[in-house]
Amino acid sequence: MKVLLINGSPNHKGCTFTALSEVEQALKNQGVETELITVGNKDIRGCIGCRKCKTTGKCSFDDIVNEIAPKFEAADGLVVGSPVYYASANGTLISFLDRLFYSVSADKSMKVGAAVVSARRGGCSSTFDVLNKYFTISGMPVASSQYWNSVHGYTPEDVRKDEEGLQTMRTLGKNMAFLIKSIALGKKQFGLPEKEARVGTNFIR
Repeated sequence: MKVLLINGSPNHKGCTFTALSEVEQALKNQGVETELITVGNKDIRGCIGCRKCKTTGKCSFDDIVNEIAPKFEAADGLVVGSPVYYASANGTLISFLDRLFYSVSADKSMKVGAAVVSARRGGCSSTFDVLNKYFTISGMPVASSQYWNSVHGYTPEDVRKDEEGLQTMRTLGKNMAFLIKSIALGKKQFGLPEKEARVGTNFIR
């Protein structure tokens, strides 16, 4: 079992990384393999809606999105971490997620998703909501914790003093590991839920 952790901060080992590392260690303690990748410091442009990925199977912009796509397909879970910018996620991370989720056509159902956010003070809840939308539109169960998955601090040292935040991260890691293992057992015994043929309604009159 493996979980992919995405650091959406441009600071490779800043506050978001500190929070994700706490989640990662908890997952490892539960016997789950992990990989933590920083994308927030990359030059990632947004989706242009060309839809070439629907015929080629990959994004037309051949960058880190295409590198991570097969890792995402193979993973049992995905944790996405972001700093708070104007009460929302880092724009580079949003561009990355838009293209990753759109270009990866493989079934994402029952991969476990979790969002982690970091702020000096405010904007965590709105950022948390934005990130969770990627999971809930994709049939991915969302792992929760004892509180909303956020830490506070201006520096990594500040975050390490946020005892409740770090405990929330550890609890998230443990809950996520349990959920992944439970889904694996459920798949083996019952299989995945049957899917209906997709219906698209565009509300055009």
